[in-house]
Amino acid sequence: MVAGIGFLPILLSWSCLPWGLAAPLTDQPSCPRYDDYAKHRDHEPYSQGKRHLPYQRPVEKCRKFYSPILEETIARLHNKIADPDLFRLFENAYPNTLDTAVLWTGFAWENGSTSTFTDESLAFVITGDINAMWLRDSANQILSYLPLLEHSNSTQSIAALFRGIINLHSRYIKISPYCHAFQPPPESKIPIGTNYAYHRNVVKPPYDAQKTYDCKWELDSLASFLQISSEYYNSTGDMGPFIKYRWAETVGVILDAAEAMRTATYTPDGHIAPSGYTMTGQTNRATETTSNDGLGNPIKYTGMIRSTFRPSDGQSILLTLLAIYFISSLTTLTDHDLSPDATIHQFLIPSNMMFARYLEAASSIMVLIETQEAMNLNIRMRLMASEIRAGIQKHGIVHHSLFGPIFAYEVDGYSSQNLMDDANLPSLLSAAMMGYVNARDEVYLNTRLFALSQENPYWMRGNAYRGIGGPHVGPGKAWPLAGIVRAMTSQEATGNEVREEIKAILNTTDGLGLVHEGVNVWNAKDWSRHW
Repeated sequence: MVAGIGFLPILLSWSCLPWGLAAPLTDQPSCPRYDDYAKHRDHEPYSQGKRHLPYQRPVEKCRKFYSPILEETIARLHNKIADPDLFRLFENAYPNTLDTAVLWTGFAWENGSTSTFTDESLAFVITGDINAMWLRDSANQILSYLPLLEHSNSTQSIAALFRGIINLHSRYIKISPYCHAFQPPPESKIPIGTNYAYHRNVVKPPYDAQKTYDCKWELDSLASFLQISSEYYNSTGDMGPFIKYRWAETVGVILDAAEAMRTATYTPDGHIAPSGYTMTGQTNRATETTSNDGLGNPIKYTGMIRSTFRPSDGQSILLTLLAIYFISSLTTLTDHDLSPDATIHQFLIPSNMMFARYLEAASSIMVLIETQEAMNLNIRMRLMASEIRAGIQKHGIVHHSLFGPIFAYEVDGYSSQNLMDDANLPSLLSAAMMGYVNARDEVYLNTRLFALSQENPYWMRGNAYRGIGGPHVGPGKAWPLAGIVRAMTSQEATGNEVREEIKAILNTTDGLGLVHEGVNVWNAKDWSRHW
């Protein structure tokens, strides 16, 4: 939590909306869609730096969720961040989830009722301009506010948003544990969206499009639920959401789903083993479907968990700005189709790292739920995490001719390996940031050097920018998101690496004052996604 921050007076009557009355921006006739608003540079006042960046927050009446502690933090850092352009980038992007993406907050209905509410809080958070909730993205967006999180029973608090997301994720995972994006809860009265991929894809087990928006198995989606759960508890000490609302049952669903995706492709007698999830899609992009009739490329048992898809390409941009938040606090500078990419080899090392790390962290919550079920789940969590770690140690570390032992990006247990890193999170570069390894671990440092070099097939470099990209936007575009992770994991004593990375990102906004998804390394005016 940020020390020394008090609550600002609630000056604006619109910000005092009761819990449950947040509405889509377009429900306000005078409020433009933010994706349209963010395209323009004519929003004053401009920053006083050399870049003259516009002010990109929606007008006050159009913001979705008001947090006094957030506004106080922005005001406090105004005088602390010396570079006015850097402050404007922070000012525009750090509050963006609360300003534009918290589409609804409210309470769950009682079982069988459509009018009687319980005290179980829910929060529906979108990513971009689609009225659907991605597990990984919504968790990362709210985790941006972890430094502001403190225990509070107020429905207007950051803590209430965390609880609402944990509870809604828990519901979603019980509905479809292999799916990654979901429709608005019926309590919200928000119309459900249509995803035309539903009719082009064949997913097993099948899912209900009235409840689930898209269904691609990404291990990091379940890891994100464990992460936001453990971070909430560690910051608040509040066990309420975990004891009262069947959190342990959800963890059991997660463990069962993961266990079904650890099996080898072939049984000991040579038959094809059943798979917990399969998917084939009609598409013109190889990364949006799988081989072998949905099974993916064959794997051997390693203790790790298969992930059919890599992390979805929603930028989780406010995780990026969380990094800027930390770095800005310590450094003075004076100068979305949200579709994931299929894995090649299904043991995706960064996602297995994340899952193991947060199985361990969330098991600390499970210990405090004093039931036999929780005791059994805690044992399973610890055992699975240790087996994943052993699998990464045995199969995920390979020798590189230039860098020595490094982590592979993907492996299959047959000695096949994919040596690369992707900008999306989790990544190999982020392994130390997520706490899987120490930042000074030899294999991690070797991997970091590899990822930030021309030996990484997705290291992009040009005269406008350089950094890690990925197959989703293709060769030639680097993601500022990876640049932020580079800064956060820097061990360089002088701070020059951090300063240079932040300066480089400031030069990629194309005058909009927002962090883009991918930027053409030869032409900073060519980018994907406004924010």
